[in-house]
Amino acid sequence: MTEQVEVVVIGAGFAGIGLGIRLKRRGFDSFVVLERAHDVGGTWRDNTYPGVACDVPAHLYSYSFRLNPNWSAVQAPGAEIWQYLRDGVREEGVTEHVRLNTEVTAARWDESSARWQVETSNGSWSAKFVVTACGHLSDTRLPDIEGLDAFAGELFHTARWNHGVPLEGKRVGLVGTGASAVQVLPELQRVAAEVVVFQRSAPYFFVPSGRRPEFSAAQKRLFARYPAAMRELRSEVFWYSEGNFPARVRVPALLERARNASLRYLESAVTDPELRAKLTPDYEIGCKRILGPGRYYASMVQDNVTLEASALSRIEGSTAHSAGGAAFDLDVLVFATGFDATEPRFATLIRGRDGSTLAESWSDGMKSTASISTPGFPNLFITNGANTSLGHNSSVYIIESQIDYILSALDYVDATGVAFVEATPEGEHAYVDDLARRSEGSVWLSGGCHNWYVDPRTQTLTVTWPDFAYQFREENSRFDPASYHLATRE
Repeated sequence: MTEQVEVVVIGAGFAGIGLGIRLKRRGFDSFVVLERAHDVGGTWRDNTYPGVACDVPAHLYSYSFRLNPNWSAVQAPGAEIWQYLRDGVREEGVTEHVRLNTEVTAARWDESSARWQVETSNGSWSAKFVVTACGHLSDTRLPDIEGLDAFAGELFHTARWNHGVPLEGKRVGLVGTGASAVQVLPELQRVAAEVVVFQRSAPYFFVPSGRRPEFSAAQKRLFARYPAAMRELRSEVFWYSEGNFPARVRVPALLERARNASLRYLESAVTDPELRAKLTPDYEIGCKRILGPGRYYASMVQDNVTLEASALSRIEGSTAHSAGGAAFDLDVLVFATGFDATEPRFATLIRGRDGSTLAESWSDGMKSTASISTPGFPNLFITNGANTSLGHNSSVYIIESQIDYILSALDYVDATGVAFVEATPEGEHAYVDDLARRSEGSVWLSGGCHNWYVDPRTQTLTVTWPDFAYQFREENSRFDPASYHLATRE
């Protein structure tokens, strides 16, 4: 039997849970949140590797409509963020709308009924609207490496951590130097006999602020008694973070200041000139995500850590060979190699008006009107899609802006009685052209690095928003009917 609802939400991470909470607070009950995993939480459910945390301050990396006075630290541990999301689902009455262990296998627009038909591993739904809330960091990516399938030891991705594999006294290879690798290296170094880090490119780091990393009991009491103090802190962190954006569009003085500060921090932390040279990035700062420093450099200088400044190229039995010609005998391989962000897998499952998939529509890169709607896909809203990531501020701010957009679209349809809304090709072209203009000359496109923000098929910036975060909200937090075809009921 096919269940009938007004809204199907695909994914129960920050976007799906946030939309569910906002719908419930409106008294709207005709929705379901479909989650393929065993629990809600998205990336914070999946990432349980040692040392996992968020490098965006917790009071900003959370919902503005669910302030939390009890964050333990400025950069909250992953388990704490996961619990925050689980608590939100339970306390806001969203639990009854969530369907766990329910993987979407197909979603098809039915022209005759002007509704979406959604098939899953656990039943079927018919919905007026579909919202994808799958996240950029949903589907892990492993590199194509010769002999990987025949590796004699244990291997896994950081987002699929195998806690059943003991690492004490083992020889561990860590592939990658992104945010997850930076956090997990100190934990590996602490227990492993040897850690080899395979580095394609060295990361830049923010300079440590020197502030106390944990919140005191007194601070938590203050936040609980005076929520305005939390809002003030959120605002302070937000606008400070916005100040980091101009360097991304290559404002010379700001770019030089950020680069020099990061390199001075490297020089102070690593005294060995040979190791320091290997840890010096060969691209412009901001081209890749600038990372929270943690204990990465402190771990890198330890005797049981080897930095191999080249990529892992092939595996022979238990021996890992690098592109630089080195060979290492290893017991465990840990891949911190990112996710499929430019070509999201959910796009292969969604078929629009003419029967083609969203992935086919995006064959030349993700693109959408207002970063949320695509021609040929009526009543479909895509959160965490084209140009919605941020390299300098909190992604939750963008998610909340998109939730506001969706709610205003639902209000518009309800008020006007139109059958469906569909982005026009003209509106999408204008939006995409404007983003191309804004991103031209930015560090993402001309910073000399390969990053996950740029689609390798077209070399266009399709993942990151190329402007201030506040500008995204100003432009993309309210439904604009002028950019849509509005189908009236017959």
